[in-house]
Amino acid sequence: MRPHRRQKRKLKSEINVVPYIDVMLVLLIIFMVTTPMMNLGVDIQLPQTNAKSLKDKKDPVVVSVDEAGQIYLTAEGEKRQPVSEDEFRTRITAYHNANPELQVLVAGDQRVGYGKVYAILPILQESGVTKIGLMSQPESGAKNGKP
Repeated sequence: MRPHRRQKRKLKSEINVVPYIDVMLVLLIIFMVTTPMMNLGVDIQLPQTNAKSLKDKKDPVVVSVDEAGQIYLTAEGEKRQPVSEDEFRTRITAYHNANPELQVLVAGDQRVGYGKVYAILPILQESGVTKIGLMSQPESGAKNGKP
């Protein structure tokens, strides 16, 4: 019998980068989560412009909210009609099912609270509408798109 020799192990001279990759991924996730939160509460003033009106082959559906918060719906050449929130949800879903490329314009009275106009947007999203625009009046000093 041969005596059992003890074998020497070679030392590894490589750097194990797996822990560094783990740390970097954790930091990446932390920065991705916290970055959007850093922009909350920033006061901004939107610029005034002479935006040109949209040209579309089909008439869009227009959703209006008056000063009292009443919702009005104008669609497919129909007359402007007051609707309840449930009726609005039903009709806008039907319009979207008939035309998946439906364009909806939201017109809110400037004296109505933001929350009343915003309440329309989740209903449009639930109905599947993706083309949504906000209506506005041209600047008071503007003529033919020039200040």
